[in-house]
Amino acid sequence: MKIAFFDTHQFERNLYEKENEQFGHSITFFETRLTEQTANLAAQYPCVCAFVNDRLDSRTLNSISANGTRLIALRSAGFNHVDMKVACDLGLHVVRVPEYSPHAVAEHAVALILSLNRKIHRAHNRVREGNFSLDGLVGFDLYKKTVGVIGTGKIGAVFAKILAGFGCQVLANDRVQNSDLLTAGIQYVSLEELLGKSDIISLHVPLTPETRHIIDEKALARTKLGVMLINTSRGALIDTRALIQSLKSGHIGYAGLDVYEEEEGIFFENLSDQVLQDDQLARLLTFPNVLLTSHQAFLTKEALGNIAHTTLQNISDFEIGNILSNEVCVQRF
Repeated sequence: MKIAFFDTHQFERNLYEKENEQFGHSITFFETRLTEQTANLAAQYPCVCAFVNDRLDSRTLNSISANGTRLIALRSAGFNHVDMKVACDLGLHVVRVPEYSPHAVAEHAVALILSLNRKIHRAHNRVREGNFSLDGLVGFDLYKKTVGVIGTGKIGAVFAKILAGFGCQVLANDRVQNSDLLTAGIQYVSLEELLGKSDIISLHVPLTPETRHIIDEKALARTKLGVMLINTSRGALIDTRALIQSLKSGHIGYAGLDVYEEEEGIFFENLSDQVLQDDQLARLLTFPNVLLTSHQAFLTKEALGNIAHTTLQNISDFEIGNILSNEVCVQRF
């Protein structure tokens, strides 16, 4: 099948070319993101492969559908960047990669915690400049701290088990309780109780209308003074303005963010020779107790390999008429 890959990066091209040897698809890589303005590039491609920062809104979907696209293959788990109602109305099939490596994302969240707590990023910069002072680098023991996990799907469950291994008391919040976590002694509580008792809070829920800004001004006010907030899921789970105010007041002690709600057009790009135009992101970067990474939690060899294989398998299943086990369930929309 002819596939138009959008928003492609060098770290994934070679991987897809190698993986495609067993599938035999015809792949064209485009560096540009898929938007209304670039949708014409997908003309005569029955399949487009999209990444998290592509904008598959109503206009984009209508354009690619009119030009012959029948399948949208997302090389991501999330699908909040797709207008699913419009896709369904147009008869477009949307498939995704529901899981690729929960360990990759969970371990990155732990890395953010350890780096923030022990000031690894600041210490690294200091010693490179010949400053071996320890002033300002005091951290805390993770042992016996209370860690709140919002969302205990595959990633959240792995994260919870890792923190339990550190000797932390782990509190969880989810509509569906994970029996393995219950067996491991992890306690499910209300969101309000989790916010009020946790020394560290980590977000592992998808972005939906219900979870958008789940961490807002009111939620932040319920947290402990000096709490650490970690987000490796979706940026819009956090109200950035409220977070900045809480950081300025000193209520939030640490923030580790791999995602940002206005990351489109910024993350995955090299903007080192430009003036950053996003004032909120620029403000976040001024805080010494904020650690930002550019949506790289998924970026391991194992995860990339799983994403490539599942994406191409989804496309092959569509091409030969197999059941699409990873098709997004549109009935909920």
